[in-house]
Order: sequence, then structure tokens, then C-alpha cells
Amino acid sequence: MGKIRLSQALDFFDESEALFMLLEPLPEYKLNEPTQFKDWTLSDVVQHLHIWNWAANESLVNESSFLKFLDTLFKKVAVSGSLREFENDWLEGLSGPELLREWRRFYTAMTARFSDCDPKKRLKWAGPDMSARSSITARLMETWAHGQEAYDHLGVIRQDEDRIHNIAILGTNTYKWTFLVRQEQIPGPMPFVRLKSPSGIFWEFGQDNDQDSITGSATEFCQVVTQVRNVADTNLKVVGSVANEWMSKAQCFAGSAEKPPPAGTRFTRNV
Repeated sequence: MGKIRLSQALDFFDESEALFMLLEPLPEYKLNEPTQFKDWTLSDVVQHLHIWNWAANESLVNESSFLKFLDTLFKKVAVSGSLREFENDWLEGLSGPELLREWRRFYTAMTARFSDCDPKKRLKWAGPDMSARSSITARLMETWAHGQEAYDHLGVIRQDEDRIHNIAILGTNTYKWTFLVRQEQIPGPMPFVRLKSPSGIFWEFGQDNDQDSITGSATEFCQVVTQVRNVADTNLKVVGSVANEWMSKAQCFAGSAEKPPPAGTRFTRNV
């Protein structure tokens, strides 16, 4: 790996490695157990991460191939209605330890390619085009968010590191998106956000505002904007009508509008 031009690629790798190390020792039957997320198994989660890692990489190195993949996906899902069915078919049923090894091999190689690319290079995606920096940050976010399903299912409290700063930035940058994707009027300026990082420093976003603000754990804020927790299941302090409306449906990822999990349905199991 040469000179690092895109540090988020290394954060993506580190988050992927943390999840791999959690899953790799498991017996195969554990990988086939359903999680709290749509009854996806842990193998389903890794399949999903792997195929969209491949797609993001393909958008970087072969745009026409990526667009062909996207066209095939849209056509098949329009008929079957099942993204998971498409992903499993596309990977020819790859699962278990073999899937884990291939996922790791690919995200390692992908990290090197993104690390060395122009951060501002524009890439095609299923939603709007984005920069290479935004693309690999989105892969970090997806890995972290879907990783929560594994940590919750296995009863492990994840020890986050400050690389989730990338996700907090994404969460605040998509404040307007939360409303636009629902075809709703943006209710006002983004509330002030003050978060305590895993290392203990504070991250602040937006203009200081006592009337509309969100304060608390960076991990919990990231859990809400990625929709792996309902805000009611966190200790975030949410003040003001705009802040409460945002946190009730915050969505930092692309695609159609999604609802957060109902309160009490996503948690770390006691196993």
C-alpha cells in the first residue's frame, strides 16, 4: 500500500476486521441463526456487506460493470421483491467460513484501492453520485451498522473507537436528507449536536442552540442515525421540537425512507 490519500479507507478496514474477528471463531450453525434485524442470519449480514463492498469497488474501478450490475439488480428485485434473494443468488449461496474468508480477502484488497484513490473522484451509486471519500465512508457506516446485529445477537458490547467520528459526520450531514427522502419540508436549521467520543473528547456540530439540541454518547447518536436503535432506547438528551422530530426518524443512509426499529426491539442480548 502506497501513500495514504484516503484515511477513511483504513477506518473501513479496521471496522471490518473487528467484525471479522468477532465472527471468525463461531461454529457454522451460529452463523445461520437469525438476528433481530428482519430475521437476517449472520451469514445474510456478511453476504450483504460483501456484495455491496464489491459494488462500491466496481464503481471505483469499472463504472460500466457497476451500472450493469445495478440494472440487473433493479430488474430482478422488481420481479421477486426480495433483495436478500438477489444477493444470495448473485453470490451463488456462498456462506459460512468460506464466505467469511472471501469477504475478508476482498475488503482487504478494496482498502488498498480506495486508500490510493483521489478522495474527490465522483462515483456512481444506487442513489446520487458521490465522492470516493463518501463512498468508502458509507461502507464503513454500513459495516458498523450491520455489525451491530452481530454484536447484539452474540451478547457482546462493542468497544467503539474514534473512527465512528466518520459516522457522526455522516449523520449530521444527512440531517436534511432525513426529511427530503420522505418528501417532507425541512423543519428548520439542524439542531446543535454535542457528542462524547469513545476516547472521551467532545465533538460538536452546528450552531450552539439551547432550544434545539442533542447531547450524549457518540455511539448512541450513531446508533440512532443508522437506525439500529430507537432513540427511546438511548440516553441521548434531545431538546426541542426539531431535534425530537429528527431523532424520531433520522436516516443517514441512501435508498427509500426507512422506519427506525420500534422501541425495545433492538438490544444486546443477555446470553
